[in-house]
Amino acid sequence: MTMTNDQDQKKNNDRVRGFTLLEVLLVLAIMGAIAAMVVPQLLGRQQDAMIKVTRSSIKGLESAAQLYAVEHGGVYPHGTGTEVFQMLIRPMDAAGKPLMPYLDSIPLDAWNNPLWYEYPTNNKTVPGDKPAIWSAGPNGQNEDGREDDIDNWSLAEAATR
Repeated sequence: MTMTNDQDQKKNNDRVRGFTLLEVLLVLAIMGAIAAMVVPQLLGRQQDAMIKVTRSSIKGLESAAQLYAVEHGGVYPHGTGTEVFQMLIRPMDAAGKPLMPYLDSIPLDAWNNPLWYEYPTNNKTVPGDKPAIWSAGPNGQNEDGREDDIDNWSLAEAATR
């Protein structure tokens, strides 16, 4: 009689040991459906967050250029890109004496590309005779008028609406 009980117990243990293939496939299907709904939402939010970070970087560079102008007779740093960033990272007064830096490093957008700077501006309608500052956006292509570019003149237009 003990033999039969041992055999019955062994049969019951064998049945409880694992999941059936159907159960595993059902769980995978549910996880796939949830992922299909959640992932697109997260990707859209990440892109929005990166655009907001880039706008903050643009505003930070614009503030640094304004501080420079305050200390240099109301004149923004003239030039483009790297040369201006060097003026803001290692500024000098009129006598060549070093000043406190306006920037710690070359400003980057959320995609780790340097921001673009231009003053005086060419063909960009920046209100208030300010420098043009922009990011090439997610695609990294610096082409005027691209839909994904992020700039300070559009930000100013949007704020006045």
